[in-house]
Amino acid sequence: MTFTETLQTKKFIVTAELFPPKGTNLKPLLEKAELLRGRIDGFNVTDNQRAVMRLGSLAICSILQKQGLEPIMQMTCRDRNRIALESDLLSAAALGIENILILSGDHPSQGDHKEAKVVYDLDPVQLLKTARTLETGVDLAGKKLDGSPKFCLGAVVNPMAEQLDLQLAMVEKKIEAGAQFFQTQPVFEKKLLELFLCKTKDLPVKFLIGVFLLKNSQIAMFMKEKLGINIPDEYIKRLATAASPLDEGIKIAAELISAMKPQVQGVHIMALGLEEHIPEILNKVK
Repeated sequence: MTFTETLQTKKFIVTAELFPPKGTNLKPLLEKAELLRGRIDGFNVTDNQRAVMRLGSLAICSILQKQGLEPIMQMTCRDRNRIALESDLLSAAALGIENILILSGDHPSQGDHKEAKVVYDLDPVQLLKTARTLETGVDLAGKKLDGSPKFCLGAVVNPMAEQLDLQLAMVEKKIEAGAQFFQTQPVFEKKLLELFLCKTKDLPVKFLIGVFLLKNSQIAMFMKEKLGINIPDEYIKRLATAASPLDEGIKIAAELISAMKPQVQGVHIMALGLEEHIPEILNKVK
């Protein structure tokens, strides 16, 4: 079943992120992907995440698809102008990749090429519209295409943002621009999630709620203090006092999914290089 078809069902959807390597060695990534075969509905391949240069998302998505797996290609607005973005969308379509997740992308100042110049020629709403424009058989210059693509488009949202109304306004703009599904930033607090779900329950798209695997208390503290992500002190204490912080993080992730499952349409698991533990998380979900 394709990801587009899965979105049309009532199935509880599970997607997960895969990080392309910083180099050309694909063995570790493909081994992790194979461990997840049959366990998740889509492999979300990041696009130079955290502004760190890596092998391209398009290449990895093509390889995964040849392996019989369902890729979701991330595409950031940070690195390319509209010519390159349109070209990459057409390239994806020509390779049979239709699932595209569109986002802004972290600023280069956060990455390993701090001298890199940002582009941001198009923002996520404009890029969503661009993809839909290509589907009509013309490009942004109004030139006719010889063959048009078909996409399943996604976008991102942060349910834990302080300015939730601003996030919701952007969700509506992204839906109008063509978004069919959303993947969210990590969620740890039940009350904030319930507020988000209440405000989005009538929207005609599916939301896959972000679940992050916390491997230790240091990571949790960094996310809370430096990234502004609301992580309950209870979780930080559990990680700090556990004999195996990673095992405790796996338990926390499974608990979060178990608690969310009756309320949400799916989850998006971010394991930050520890994707081999995702099957264990899913095995513990009640």
